[in-house]
Amino acid sequence: MKHQNTNPTDDKGKRTVVGSIIAGLFGALGIVYLINPTAGFLELIPDNLPVVGNLDEAAAVLLVISCLAYFGIDLGGLLGRKSRKDPVIDVDAEDR
Repeated sequence: MKHQNTNPTDDKGKRTVVGSIIAGLFGALGIVYLINPTAGFLELIPDNLPVVGNLDEAAAVLLVISCLAYFGIDLGGLLGRKSRKDPVIDVDAEDR
C-alpha cells in the first residue's frame, strides 16, 4: 500500500505551469483594471455610488496581492507584519 502525504505544507513549493500562467493572467488583469487605461469607461461598479463604489477596486487589489503571494512575494513586511518563514522550534516536553 502506498503512503499518502497528508501534510499540506509539503506541497507548498510545487506549482504547475498552468497554475502559474493562470495566476499571472489574473494578476495582470487586476493591474490593468487598477491602471484603468480606458479612463473610467470600463467600470464594474460606478465609483459615484457611496461606499460600494470602490469595492471593485478593492477586489482588484486583493487579486493582485493574492497573485503576488502565490509567486512568493510577501507584502506583509511593508505593513510591519512578520514573515511566516520564521523557523518554528517544536520541543516535546516530558511531564514530570
